[in-house]
Amino acid sequence: MMKRSIVSIALATLLLTGCSSSSGTTTAKYKAGTYSGTGAGKNGDVVVEVVVSDSAITSVTVKEHSETSGIADPALEQIPEAIVKANSTEVDSVSSATVTSEAIKEAVNQALASAKN
Repeated sequence: MMKRSIVSIALATLLLTGCSSSSGTTTAKYKAGTYSGTGAGKNGDVVVEVVVSDSAITSVTVKEHSETSGIADPALEQIPEAIVKANSTEVDSVSSATVTSEAIKEAVNQALASAKN
């Protein structure tokens, strides 16, 4: 009985130790800064500015576009916010503004490629 308890404690300790992260080491995902990217929209290029910390997308701003007002507006507003919230470009496109949505994600991916360490 005592032997089982010691083995159980030893295994629990190993499991907990294996789950802890290494102290003092950080893995930066990006080089912090501001980056630009371009994606192909329905009516021309969509240019974005992406600000990143070493581990997160902190802001996405559409700087230039020739997309159709009214139709593209929901994508121009919602996609940048969704990318920041998800910390990823793996977000749903806006219905009826799919091409604009994809252009923004393409532009952000291009900017993030420049920001990668």
